[in-house]
Amino acid sequence: MSSTATLPTHCQPPPMPLSEYDDEGQTEIYMCVLWFAGELGITYYDTEDCSIYFMSGIPDNEDLKLLHKVIDEVLPQCILSSAKQDHTLAKFLNNVSATVGGKQENGKPEVVFYPNTDFGLEVSKQRILSKQFPFIPSHMTAAEKILYLSSIVPFESPLVIRAIGGLLKFLDRRRVGVELEDGDVGVPILAFKKFVLTDIVHVDQDTYCVLQIFKSEIHPSVYKHASGKKEGLSLYGVLNHCRCKWGEKLMRLWLMRPTRNVTELNKRLDVIEFFLLARNHETVLTLQECLKNIKNVPMILRRMALSNTKVSDWQALYKTVYSAICLRDTCRSLPSTIELFQTISQVFTDDLHYIASLISKVVDFEASVSENHFSVRPHVDPIIDEKKRKLIGLSDFLTDVARKELQDLDNRIPSCSVIYIPLIGFLLSIPQLPTMVDKSDFEIEGLDFMFLSEEKLHYRSTRTKELDSILGDLHCEIRDQETLLMYQLQTKILEKSTVLNNVIEYVAHLDVLLSLTVMARENGYTRPRFSHSQIIRIKDGRHPLMELCAKTFVPNSVHSSETSGRIKILTGPNSSGKSIYLKQVGLITYMALIGSYVPAAEAEIGAVDGIYTRIHSRESVSLGLSTFMIDLNQVAKAVNNATERSLVLIDEFGKGTNTMDGLSLLAAVLRHWIRQGTQCPHIFVATNFHSLIQLRLLPDTHLVQYLTMDTHQDGDELVFFYQIKEGVSMVSHAANIAALAGMPPQVIARGVEVSELLRNGEPIRRIDHSSKEKQLESCKSLVDRFLSLNLDDPQLDLKEFMNQEVLPSASSIL
Repeated sequence: MSSTATLPTHCQPPPMPLSEYDDEGQTEIYMCVLWFAGELGITYYDTEDCSIYFMSGIPDNEDLKLLHKVIDEVLPQCILSSAKQDHTLAKFLNNVSATVGGKQENGKPEVVFYPNTDFGLEVSKQRILSKQFPFIPSHMTAAEKILYLSSIVPFESPLVIRAIGGLLKFLDRRRVGVELEDGDVGVPILAFKKFVLTDIVHVDQDTYCVLQIFKSEIHPSVYKHASGKKEGLSLYGVLNHCRCKWGEKLMRLWLMRPTRNVTELNKRLDVIEFFLLARNHETVLTLQECLKNIKNVPMILRRMALSNTKVSDWQALYKTVYSAICLRDTCRSLPSTIELFQTISQVFTDDLHYIASLISKVVDFEASVSENHFSVRPHVDPIIDEKKRKLIGLSDFLTDVARKELQDLDNRIPSCSVIYIPLIGFLLSIPQLPTMVDKSDFEIEGLDFMFLSEEKLHYRSTRTKELDSILGDLHCEIRDQETLLMYQLQTKILEKSTVLNNVIEYVAHLDVLLSLTVMARENGYTRPRFSHSQIIRIKDGRHPLMELCAKTFVPNSVHSSETSGRIKILTGPNSSGKSIYLKQVGLITYMALIGSYVPAAEAEIGAVDGIYTRIHSRESVSLGLSTFMIDLNQVAKAVNNATERSLVLIDEFGKGTNTMDGLSLLAAVLRHWIRQGTQCPHIFVATNFHSLIQLRLLPDTHLVQYLTMDTHQDGDELVFFYQIKEGVSMVSHAANIAALAGMPPQVIARGVEVSELLRNGEPIRRIDHSSKEKQLESCKSLVDRFLSLNLDDPQLDLKEFMNQEVLPSASSIL
């Protein structure tokens, strides 16, 4: 079975006598890495326990810091990837590798690239499903094997499946650990295990969906958005008040990567607490105003490296640098005891002033915008200044030249002008006379005809040729010189790009924390406390999304610990608020684990390492599984992977199957966790299986606490209080719920009648069945008609009689 594990500490063998260490040999780890659309797929094989560990697809920036952290903790012997990988990952792996002539240097991993076809999704799925793993019972059918593996291997993550498929191919080709065995002996794989980075909380895709961490919706105007999607009602959408692109990206990463690193979480909360003070409100506004001017610096630097910088890039960079200086100066006036302020004060160095000064002294923004190309300020380059002076005075000079040219022309030509066209040079322009019809009419002695444009003839004359030789192509020369200066300026800025990268990194942190501050102030959130004990305690908690949609919201408390029931069984009628309560517990815990204030009067959270949910069924077309199979799959993940520090939320488990089967499996799962004692996870189960309690399917233990949603029966009306309380609800109130849903009264009355008959074990009779007397009369009439038939009559159609008379009568009688 799979199990959750942090990155294994056995990567570095424990101390032992040298001889024993040599006999055992070193552990070898072979890793496969894929990176696509900002998401990592990582898996590795550990020769010590012959297991394949996998990390579900997680986001990572182009700096690949998360991948670097994984490699540092796992210490792989070899890293496998696709030969068609993104340039960023390929460059990263080449830097990691120190393979020279097949030998490793300084203990760095070997890097191997396989053809991209070895990582195909369908090929990888078949590779996994067709392999004979020792831990799968041999009696299982193909369908059962798929279901079994789907509870262990994340088939919902294509990138991880491709990585596992590629790794299996690598292991078989290199024959890791079985080099001396017969060719039919495969590499042993004894288990698939999930691993998470140290301090990273495990959250699967189902949890992101059911807790509405993210929710994409089709945008009403797809023409205005490239993706055609927008963020719907989600935790990310509610918390996101970021002012720059980098803050939005980092907030999404924090939500995708909640952490149980208490030190890091408290650092974030310290910043929010400081900004929430009333006296710091103006500071918040100042910082947010600066953050709006932080532009896409990485893209600008990339264009600089390619010498493809636009005028808008220089404007954006200049605005970003000065805004960063403003942020730094503001942070220097804030308490240095808060680490983020101190870091910004230090890493936003005077290189920012240097970059801003260079840009302001060199770039003429007004001229650059009007001419739509890079333009240099006056007094920067004497050569450019001289050429521009010539270009400015050229108009009057050309007027004088045109007068002299007109004196030498035929008297029939009324006027002329001397113009300058970049890349062509100086030309004499005269109006086209009525007599000038054919090209032969354009010939003028002493002039070289060039072209006709807008009823004007253009010629080269002796004087214009002299101008070309003396003045040259001024526009192109100025452009060339300015381009050279732009290259020099780009080089100097790229040399100082470290400070710009620091700006983007820490501006994002500041932006996210300011965004969380705004949300906390507007909604009255409080700071959570973190405990080293296994506890989740929330006083007067609120659902952060539902309270924005409801006119009034009833807060509820939570207390789960070793002494206060780690397994909560929640009963109550439909629509009473059970699902909202489960999601509320999950969301508040989740918000605390990203370093946010939470919607509660008080909150104390222990070291949660994973959140598992089974609240809403999702379709699985590719595997063709039923709703109950999917339920089993999701609960199996929790059973296999949850630890004593995990939070498990289960709602209405058992839908889509026989009631007794669903009830039995739910009881078995809960008894499995009860047997773990204080090592069982925090478990919240909402169910309508009242027999779970009535039949005493669970043992009496302090680990189990029964809760219900408070309601009141007022005549035929059921009143919901949406308040959690201790106790058990033995009545489903199905009739009241049906009435609230608008069901016809006669249908409800019949439903209640049938329910009572079933409960008392009495037979159920059809209400639309005809009386016995009418049935008897119908039978006699049918017999009489049959006896009156003359069976010897050749024109008698007995088949038609049966269809027209007997069968309709039989259906009414029966």
